[in-house]
Amino acid sequence: MSIQLPQAFIDKYQQLLGVEAEDFFAAITTASTNKGFRLNPLKTQAQSMLTKYYPDSLQKAPYAAEGYLGEVSGRSLLHQAGYVYSQEPSAMIVASVAQAKPGEKVLDLCAAPGGKSTQLAGQLQQQGLLVANEIMPKRAKILSENLERWGARNVVVTNHAPEQLVAFFPQFFDKIVVDAPCSGEGMFRKDEEAIRQWQADTPENCAKRQKLILAEAVKMLKPGGELIYSTCTFAPEENEEIISWLVETYDFTIAPIDLGNQNVSCGRSEWGSVAGLERTLRLWPHLNAGEGHFVARLRLSADNIKQLTEVPAATLDKEKTRKSKKKAKVSSDKGQLTKEQLRLWQEFSTQFPIPFTGQLKAFGEHLWLVPEQLPTLQQLKVLRAGLHLGEFKKNRFEPSFALAMALEQPKNYPHCLLTISEWKKYVRGETITSDGNQGWVVLIVDEIAVGFGKEVQGQIKNFYPKGLRFN
Repeated sequence: MSIQLPQAFIDKYQQLLGVEAEDFFAAITTASTNKGFRLNPLKTQAQSMLTKYYPDSLQKAPYAAEGYLGEVSGRSLLHQAGYVYSQEPSAMIVASVAQAKPGEKVLDLCAAPGGKSTQLAGQLQQQGLLVANEIMPKRAKILSENLERWGARNVVVTNHAPEQLVAFFPQFFDKIVVDAPCSGEGMFRKDEEAIRQWQADTPENCAKRQKLILAEAVKMLKPGGELIYSTCTFAPEENEEIISWLVETYDFTIAPIDLGNQNVSCGRSEWGSVAGLERTLRLWPHLNAGEGHFVARLRLSADNIKQLTEVPAATLDKEKTRKSKKKAKVSSDKGQLTKEQLRLWQEFSTQFPIPFTGQLKAFGEHLWLVPEQLPTLQQLKVLRAGLHLGEFKKNRFEPSFALAMALEQPKNYPHCLLTISEWKKYVRGETITSDGNQGWVVLIVDEIAVGFGKEVQGQIKNFYPKGLRFN
């Protein structure tokens, strides 16, 4: 069934696109969409496991080296273990443009549900720092869960409005990705709700919000750093006009984007007011693969000639601080382990030596390996402060699901091998029979770590997180 577009949308793009308009409308209203997924480069056996479990689904997707066309169930083994991430193929272009390098400090400012952040984490290769922020609490929780499965150790997940982050990260990041909330025109053929919500003034209203977000993002970017701005809309008001505003307001230049031989379109210089807009990228449904997207790569002057608004000291008002402490105990303590906690951790780590770098910190009863480059967490609402190692309970340390996801060579630790049928019991929360008595074990299917269990007298007690269980 074809899609009915708003008349004001039709009138607008007939004027903007001229002879292209007919093909443009046909692509939106009648063409099908492609589904895709990305492979996790942090998992050492990812390629071989993908080939084994999806031998007929290995058609490469555009815009990302690890991207494939096809559909992966969210309840499949590879998805639950963080080996793949479902993502619309054209959405992969944003992080590909960012090209985060190991050791860099990167902010994904509007990060949920996690497509860009997982891709950026893969690029960083566990080096440097990624702060993945989401303003909406429920979406931030989903973001955190997706990054947990991904096995990323150098990622911090925060839950703040952009203006609340500035005091903690003034001129801090090498790269900032802003995949801005937008009018969603590029999603019309896959999301009818986006069509119903669209009004003639939606792009203009979104542009106002985008400027507010970007004004705060700029304050967190190092001189010489890069801002990657993207939307999933066709509207010039939210794309070329926003880039023009950034260049005219701040000391930015539009940097070229090199994606090799990818079939992409250039930004339209006639839709903005500064030179270089042809160096931005657009994806059109009638010209390129995937849905509608816009991406620009901007570089802030190393001299930072234009002065940014003075950044206040890292503090929030009392009301925000009170709420922050209630929502995120991880940020309310200094993190020093007690003698008992240190004893329990050392006892566990004799069997599970962790070769990762970072600061060992206890927030309440939870033990974290915090990235070295991270500034203070106090007063920040933090859902994930690096790698969650586990929880201290009465006379024992209980390892986390996140730790199992982060182990690079799980068979080097005490482990038990599961069949697929046993894995299905595990994710349902059932106890599994065995013939050993090893205590804590990594549970593995083929080469894939799926979580922790405790093997006691011929049974493996189930420690798969209750919130992730399914039938």
